[in-house]
Amino acid sequence: MTFVKDQNEMRKVYCTLLSESAKTDDRIVVLEADLMASNGTKDFFKNFPERAYNVGIAEANMIGVAAGLASCGKLPFANTFTAFATRRCYDQITISAAYTNLPLRVVGTDPGLAAEVNGGTHMSMEDVSIMRAMPNMAVFEPVDETQFRAAWDWIVSYEGPLYIRLFRKNTTKIFDEGYTFEPGKVSLVKDGADVVLFASGIMVAEALKAAEALEADGISAAVVNVHTLKPFDSEGVAAWLKKCGAAVTCENGTVLGGLGSAVAECAADNCPVPVKKIGVQDHFGEVGTLSYLQEKYHMTAKDIVEAAKAAIDMKK
Repeated sequence: MTFVKDQNEMRKVYCTLLSESAKTDDRIVVLEADLMASNGTKDFFKNFPERAYNVGIAEANMIGVAAGLASCGKLPFANTFTAFATRRCYDQITISAAYTNLPLRVVGTDPGLAAEVNGGTHMSMEDVSIMRAMPNMAVFEPVDETQFRAAWDWIVSYEGPLYIRLFRKNTTKIFDEGYTFEPGKVSLVKDGADVVLFASGIMVAEALKAAEALEADGISAAVVNVHTLKPFDSEGVAAWLKKCGAAVTCENGTVLGGLGSAVAECAADNCPVPVKKIGVQDHFGEVGTLSYLQEKYHMTAKDIVEAAKAAIDMKK
């Protein structure tokens, strides 16, 4: 299997989608906490200066301003690094956006280990866990450029608050052109029968590498992308649990309360089968390259293979 990177960085795709939609939708406004260059929104600020707001390094205030704009009929996209988009202003999002059920888009960039050399202070391992726990909040993580583009109409039209977990740089290409995005429904990447690998974000590529290695050992592994962490596709996940009888979850963040917990909850409620979890095991982050950190936190294809074999042994 050949893995190639998407041609465009996700932040560039994001700015392009924002700008294209803004031409025909005057509700769209963009807010930044002084990270326009890092998040790729500089061109939006240049092309739509009257609809772009730099609040400075004051993320909680940014959410308050964004919620005010949303209450006036605007569709605000508030952007900053993931750690600051969630941990730093969790209460403001809760009360000003979720409690009031306003159409605010909170875009957290550099999720999980993707913060790399910015280190532990910038690595929000728990963002999915806490945002998933918030009533009214939807949580979405695009895996590649194709899926992000396919999901864009839903992102703009979704009526409530939405948290988008966005990898900033070039992602591994997973889906072909013509892919159809279904919000709240899992996407099949590779069919299989012995074990199912549920994966999100950058971990989908690792899951595919693991499936290839398992295939060489005579094990048929399905790879299923869970892009919408909330609303969660319990029906779709349960169907794969029943088909394969064993599962591994693969996520770029903590296994406590995130994708792994969601799948385990689904298994407990619908189809009790072994579920192994690959992700950060209750640790803070540290400085390092993505590949180094994946090795350190046991989030590589090799680790997924070992977990898959252990899950299969448990079902026997």
